[in-house]
Amino acid sequence: MASIHKFKQGENFFVLDVSTGAVHIVDELVYDLVNEEKMESKEELINKFGNKYGEVIISEAYDEIMELVSENILYSTDNYEEIAHSSMDDRDYIKAVCLNIIHGCNLRCKYCFAEDGEYHGNKGIMSLETAKQAIDYVVKRSGPRRNLEIDLFGGEPTMIMGTIKEIIKYARENEKAWKKNIRFTMTTNATLLNDDMMDFMDKEMGNIILSLDGRKSVNDNVRIKIDGSGSYDDIIPNIKKMIEKRTEGKMYYVRGTFTRANTDFYEDVMAMVNEGFDQVSIEPVVLEKGHALAITEEDLPKIMDNYDKLYEEMLERKRTGKDEFNFYHFNVDLNGGPCVYKRISGCGAGFEYVAITPQGDVYPCHQFVGREEYKLGTIYDDSYNAELGKEFKKAHIYNKPKCRECWARFYCSGGCQANNVSFNGDMNVPYEIGCKMQKKRIECAIALKSE
Repeated sequence: MASIHKFKQGENFFVLDVSTGAVHIVDELVYDLVNEEKMESKEELINKFGNKYGEVIISEAYDEIMELVSENILYSTDNYEEIAHSSMDDRDYIKAVCLNIIHGCNLRCKYCFAEDGEYHGNKGIMSLETAKQAIDYVVKRSGPRRNLEIDLFGGEPTMIMGTIKEIIKYARENEKAWKKNIRFTMTTNATLLNDDMMDFMDKEMGNIILSLDGRKSVNDNVRIKIDGSGSYDDIIPNIKKMIEKRTEGKMYYVRGTFTRANTDFYEDVMAMVNEGFDQVSIEPVVLEKGHALAITEEDLPKIMDNYDKLYEEMLERKRTGKDEFNFYHFNVDLNGGPCVYKRISGCGAGFEYVAITPQGDVYPCHQFVGREEYKLGTIYDDSYNAELGKEFKKAHIYNKPKCRECWARFYCSGGCQANNVSFNGDMNVPYEIGCKMQKKRIECAIALKSE
């Protein structure tokens, strides 16, 4: 099990203590002396690096390193495994739901995991009565939790904006009686937005995710309309107007996807930034092997290079004060961050987080919709497969052999369960390509935050 992780980012050398999360910016001497598994003896290090640094300097540096070890901020012990296993018998309460209000879309994105928003043939529109019953189901299973999050998802949610307004009205009328605070979020392709929709969304949505894939040429190659034409010219003015309406404290992200067709995604991030968007995200596509747009091992060097370019761009802006922007995947809190339980168990799919379809079926998350073997229950008979939910809860980092040995385990929490199942048929076996990209993003995030 890795105790420390050392890496070079830009011109700096970093040493991360895995268990405590302590980050040390060091010189090349210390970087050479520390070993990721264990600290070697002074004699071994003098024999190995004596010609490069000299015995006296190595001896002094070694003593300083060992002080950090004695203070338990370097090579610290992982004390969280017992917490992970002992929490298995705790009662679980839902805290968030992906409400798939429509399985249908006005776009035909070439990489859509939901097959044009129709989720493997499970197309349909959620009725208002089903939506109300879905919210009742979640409220009942939220137990003592006061704060609930409902993500209005599709397909394309704005196709049924009238229903959305009624859904939120129902929640607002009842949340005090339920003793809940309900936060709504929405993911939209932004093509159908109008002033009325935007005013309503600004008022009611805690966060709005607006989809755009960066450069016009890239976006219009993959985010296409039913007639085969590109969507960029429809999206851009609406996104700009929606952001202008966002009042202070209200979140948004302009979120893109990069595929094998644009592994130079740094250019797409910059295209979004140059449009004036300062909250951006662009994520790697996840597609089955053999798909023309699927990311492969041979794409990784270029992808890593683009993360480096993005890091350098953000670092330069931070240093000079030039129009900084926030890149979602480079966010990390070195002082606090998620609680231990969150770091161990990840997103909570299947036991703290669920997705509900237009037909009222309950799944661990939106990416499991249509996989009948992972169906948790239905809202109509108030059913919930507790044993299946427990399987998801047990799929934490200490039950994933590769993850428990990995330095990044407390940052990625074992990766996406849906991706693990799709590529390996097992929640406990991580999606390898995704892991490699994630580790690079974490290194960039740590380095950027350390600045």
